[in-house]
Amino acid sequence: MEEVIKIEGGHSLSGTVRVSGSKNATVALIPAAILAHGPVTICGVPNISDVRSLSVLLKELGIEVIRKGEDILIIDPSQMKNMPMVSDTVGKLRASYYFMGALLGKYGHVEMKMPGGCYLGPRPIDLHVKGFEALGATVHYEHGTYIIDAKELTGNKIFLDISSVGATINIMMAAVYAKGRTTIENAAKEPEIIDVATLLNKMGAKIRGVGTNVITIDGVDYLNGCFHEIIPDRIEAATYLVLAAAAADDVTVENIIPQHLESLLSKLHEIGIRMEIGIDYVKVMGRDELHATDIKTLPYPGFATDIQQPLTALLTQANGQSIVTETIYQERFKHCHELNKMGANINVMSPSAMINGPTPLTGCEVVATDLRCGACLVIAGLLAEGVTTIHEIYHIDRGYDNLDGKLNALGAKLWREVIE
Repeated sequence: MEEVIKIEGGHSLSGTVRVSGSKNATVALIPAAILAHGPVTICGVPNISDVRSLSVLLKELGIEVIRKGEDILIIDPSQMKNMPMVSDTVGKLRASYYFMGALLGKYGHVEMKMPGGCYLGPRPIDLHVKGFEALGATVHYEHGTYIIDAKELTGNKIFLDISSVGATINIMMAAVYAKGRTTIENAAKEPEIIDVATLLNKMGAKIRGVGTNVITIDGVDYLNGCFHEIIPDRIEAATYLVLAAAAADDVTVENIIPQHLESLLSKLHEIGIRMEIGIDYVKVMGRDELHATDIKTLPYPGFATDIQQPLTALLTQANGQSIVTETIYQERFKHCHELNKMGANINVMSPSAMINGPTPLTGCEVVATDLRCGACLVIAGLLAEGVTTIHEIYHIDRGYDNLDGKLNALGAKLWREVIE
């Protein structure tokens, strides 16, 4: 038995869609909250399966988790215990590695099995480990489990070989209780990192320079609870903007921060999409003839790797050859094979994909191999003639809050079925 999403293509979308809180911020904010010694209230939490998995892990640590209303999570770590994190949930969730930095910072000891998540090629955590070692920890890996110990964490200068979001956040969390000053050089600059640092500073941490490539953390002895509202999800916003560009007459995407989306908005303009950009919304007002474009994924503020897959579906409708070059995750082209099943003309020669358009798409059976591939196939399904059936939709549910409700409210025909 498997649940699938079915989409009947060819319906024009219109209306307003509201973006939920950021998935990539949420999955780091929840582990960061355990560094406090009192309750942390997080507002704007998206209703996605990754949040439910993180809640399971919190409960395994003896932390009280209360969900209030649609989007408020109260995390109370006052009775928590530092337990080995070796359950199956850890293996399903890439972001579970943030508990490494949080538990190391708070207790000086972590036992945790290798984290999971979407397979996008090698995603090593050696930068995280190097950061922990620079702070004075010893790291052993045996029988699939990391054992990290530190009698005392001491601030140090840490240079990241790659400006990794995960490593930047993890080292920041480990360093908040370290003695003295920690400097992270070549730090990542993504908005989600700023959001995590904002939460930690509200709790009483002393973190400066976030959003630049040098972050300094002065260690403190105590962090208290606080209230925090999550930033809007820039990847969800991007997905709806691309979706509107592909299949809408007139759609407004609200609760967004346009500065976080500048690389995408300039590309949509270049392709031929008509838009009105407000303070906290973007209105897509249809399109003229679509022009091919070239894209190269880069760390923020460059073009986000998470957005190239949804955009590829739109580029199948553009005149000429578009070239997408992937510099972050070399494996991030599995969606191209699925799009070709639907009638696209894409040649993958890693690290690039050549998309020749325009090509009509036809509904068929496709597989969401990862979260953003799922988003790409939803957009392709809206464009396609006939019905598209998407398999392995648990990937989509990991990162999109109420996708069915939001799309159907815009006039899409999308539903779920259980098949044998």
